[in-house]
This record gives sequence, structure tokens and C-alpha cells, in this order.
Amino acid sequence: MNIHEYQGKELLKKYGVAVLDGGVAFTPDEAVAAAERLGGPVFVVKSQIHAGGRGAGHFVNDPERTTGGGVRVVKSIADVKTAADFMLGNTLVTKQTGPDGKEVKRLYVEDGCDIARELYLSFLVDRATSRVTIVASTEGGMDIETVAEETPDKIMQVDIDPATGIQGHHARSIAFGLGLEGAQIKSATKFLFAMYKAFTELDCAMVEVNPLVVTGAGDMVALDAKVGFDDNALYRHKDVEELRDEDEEDASELEAAQWELNYVKLDGEIGCMVNGAGLAMATMDIIKLYGSEPANFLDVGGGATEERVTAAFKIILSDPNVKGILVNIFGGIMKCDIIASGVVAAARETSLSVPLVVRLEGTNVEKGKEIMASSGLTIIPADNLADAADKITKAVKEAA
Repeated sequence: MNIHEYQGKELLKKYGVAVLDGGVAFTPDEAVAAAERLGGPVFVVKSQIHAGGRGAGHFVNDPERTTGGGVRVVKSIADVKTAADFMLGNTLVTKQTGPDGKEVKRLYVEDGCDIARELYLSFLVDRATSRVTIVASTEGGMDIETVAEETPDKIMQVDIDPATGIQGHHARSIAFGLGLEGAQIKSATKFLFAMYKAFTELDCAMVEVNPLVVTGAGDMVALDAKVGFDDNALYRHKDVEELRDEDEEDASELEAAQWELNYVKLDGEIGCMVNGAGLAMATMDIIKLYGSEPANFLDVGGGATEERVTAAFKIILSDPNVKGILVNIFGGIMKCDIIASGVVAAARETSLSVPLVVRLEGTNVEKGKEIMASSGLTIIPADNLADAADKITKAVKEAA
């Protein structure tokens, strides 16, 4: 789960991470009130959407980009209101939103900052080492992916042993690597320890500060904050879960979550319904091997009911890009006849009009095949995974 910048800063501040004062605004009047409280003389008006590259983005009704991006530095309360009037309700397009962009429904009005240097800092879980890892770079304000590609030598990583937690030598390694000196090292150490505490106690998946700025006074301040959480640990953090902004999430993924389905929308044309994450990944891979692209990742799990299977089928079909569906089930706990009944019910209810290939194997497989064969529906059976991928890709091409 992801949250907005201002929400991330509010959480990090509780752990001692240095952030600037600011206030959230849902209307231009609220933006003015926030600016009046801050006092100025410099304000930063920031669009709050779940996407990076806001400052370099542009608004849909400003194709010439004459008014600036989604992050604007202004020097009067009147300019705060002008920016808020324009940004709220407008659609911001960045390299992470895609061409459709995202509507700006809230702003963050923040104090200006005396910036001496811009750095990059993030905490994440490195699956290769099974440890929390600090990633830092002197190239703050840039996409870390671009830095990694063009100047990888400017990225440093420090792994933290979970048995000891963060230690002074970790912080010093980062500080020295960033070229910090004197009192800046002390400030950086305090900042890093606070970040680690927030990361671990909140069960975060990633915390990224880009840029982390060194002020003219030598202090470290988080000028931005992107915070993501481990969904599997949200039951321990009800207060964090309440920060979810469903307007920023894919409607199909929200629907899937309500049915306890693991669903991620992709850009392909073959809808997938599989039981088990590993089998789902293998199914997507073999679809690509046979020359097509998966439209989604969807794991119905081991204990799905007929109702959940029906819901999964409907979610797949709600994607207008889907030109065919591949159901791949290895029945263990998940019985093949349950899957078959759900598929038949959903196909009838939705008046299925795209090719459907089903591969069943395992518990009650013969009963499942019988249910589909006697349904009167055009369901293409497959003997194995390769056969299923071959048949669905051919069927989609023939139907085009």
C-alpha cells in the first residue's frame, strides 16, 4: 500500500525524521489558510498523487506547459491561491502516470527551503540479501533508475544485519560516501537512525526520500517522501491502513482485494486466472514465450469458492484490453470442479465473447472437465501448460 507525500512525512516526523512544516489542502481556500499559517516568504505548492516526476509533469489543459508542473515554488499567498485554483481538479501527467494522468484532488502547501545540496536516500528490503538496505547517491532529485544506468558508481548500498539493527558505522559509511563533513555527519546519523526506526516499526516495503537536502545550515531535511507498506503486515497498523486513498488505486485491484484475490493489472491481451503465485508467474512467462502478452496477474489462492472464482472471472473481463482468457489450475486444496463451476457461471453471467482456454489438473479434474463439457459453452480444453498457451494465443489471433 502506498500513501501520499504529506501522509508519509507526518508518519516519519513522529519518528524524528526532519521534515518541513506544511499543510494539506482540498480546496484553494484551504491552501491559502495553510500558507497563512506558515507565514512564508516562500511556499511550495505540491500536487498529491501516487506517482513520481510531479515537478517535471504537465497538466492536461496546459499542453504548452506554460504554468509549470505539479510542484511549484511561489513567493506570495496570492500565488498560492492561483496555483491551487489551477491544480485542483486538473489532471497531471507524469512519466509514471501514463498519458491519461491522474486528477489532483489534494495539495500540500509547504515551507520553502534553503537548499545547499540535493541527495538521494531510500530504505528497502533487498531480497538478494534478506536484509534492510540503505541506498544513497549524491545525485538527488534525479530518477535513481537513470543514475543506476548512466553513473552506477554514484550509487552506494549498505546492508543492515537484522540481528544488530542500524549501527554508527552504517551511518558513517553513508555520510562519508555522500561527501558530508563536520556537523553534517551528525545530522545525517540522526536522520538515518530515525529513518531505520520508522521503516522497521511501520513494516514498510520502501521509504524513499528524493531529494534529501542539505540546508545552508548543514541540516538534513526530507524534501519529499514516498512511503510504501508491506500489505501482509497492515493488520498490525490499522492507523496506517486508514491512510489508504482508494481514488489513487486501480478499481479492479480494489475489487479483487475485497474478494481476497491477488490481482495486478498489466498491459497485455491474455487474461490469466491461476491458483498459486508461482504457477501464475510461469503462466505469464509461457504466454510471452508463445508470442503474446499477459493482461494481468491473478492468483485465486488455494481455498477459493465458486463465488470468488466468478468474481475473478468478471474482474478479468472488466479489462477492455482482454482478447482471450487462459485458466490454469493445478488442483490440490483448490478443487477443479469448483473452478469449473465458477468459470461456467461467470461465462454465462457475462455473456462471454472472447476465446477461453482452460487447463485443469489435480483434485476432481474429471468432474471439472465434465462440468465444462456439459455446459454448452465454447470452452477450449488444454492438456498441459504449453498446450494451453499455444491454443489461447492462436485463438486470439484467429478472432482478431
